[in-house]
Amino acid sequence: MLKGIDPILNADVLYALRSMGHGDMLILADTNFPSDAIAQESVHGELLRIDRPMGEVARAVLSVMPLDTFVEDFAGRMEIVGDPDTVPEVQQEVQEAIAATGETRPMVGIERFAFYDIAREAYAVIQTGERRFYGCIMLRKGVIGPDE
Repeated sequence: MLKGIDPILNADVLYALRSMGHGDMLILADTNFPSDAIAQESVHGELLRIDRPMGEVARAVLSVMPLDTFVEDFAGRMEIVGDPDTVPEVQQEVQEAIAATGETRPMVGIERFAFYDIAREAYAVIQTGERRFYGCIMLRKGVIGPDE
């Protein structure tokens, strides 16, 4: 255990998050997403796992990773096929975790197959224990400024 770090963030996840740079993408995926196959194409190249619900994972990741404030697609959500404007509960929970960081913008919608393409270009993929459909999220890493 480490003080001040959410205990669901395991060593492999912390290593990947620390290795990411400004603008790199992180995918948080539900249990149905083809995470292993896509993770093999990511920069990190290996699947990471946190077997917890999406909201918990998003809160834990966002407790240590800043979001990119310079781009519109600082965070994205997989759109529901045939109903792209609906934001399911699982995605609303992530939006609440984002809001807790002080970010007021909504996640951008990403069409399902476009999301797969983006995920292949991501730095890393974390498969969660989330079983609700459309629990697939992209987070873009921001920066931590110098001490004032």
